[in-house]
Amino acid sequence: MRNTLLVALSLAAVAAPARADGDVAKGETTFKKCMACHAIGPDAKVKVGPPLNGIVGAKWAHFEGFSYSQDIKDGAAAGKVWDEAALGNYITNPKVLAPKGKMAFAGVKNEDERKDLIAFLAQFNADGSRK
Repeated sequence: MRNTLLVALSLAAVAAPARADGDVAKGETTFKKCMACHAIGPDAKVKVGPPLNGIVGAKWAHFEGFSYSQDIKDGAAAGKVWDEAALGNYITNPKVLAPKGKMAFAGVKNEDERKDLIAFLAQFNADGSRK
């Protein structure tokens, strides 16, 4: 019985979705810096920027109906994905990945804050529900 439980727990850990290496609660606090332009969760709507539901692992320009900058559209056409590394770079300084992008944000310079923010974002599915 004990071995069966250990095997089941091991399989569950392997099957669980990967989470960013950060503190979700702290990331929720950091997300307040983003809330003027972005929403997240089941009732998220377009603001100045697109909703961020399901952003971690999504293709660039994935939210239908939002008018993305050409830089972001070009990234989408090239098959780019918002993995943790790309999000980390973008959140640090949006103009590095999208020099002509619309996002007027100075960035989150602190690495731990970025990891926490990405961990917070990673917990949302595309429909806004939590994983």
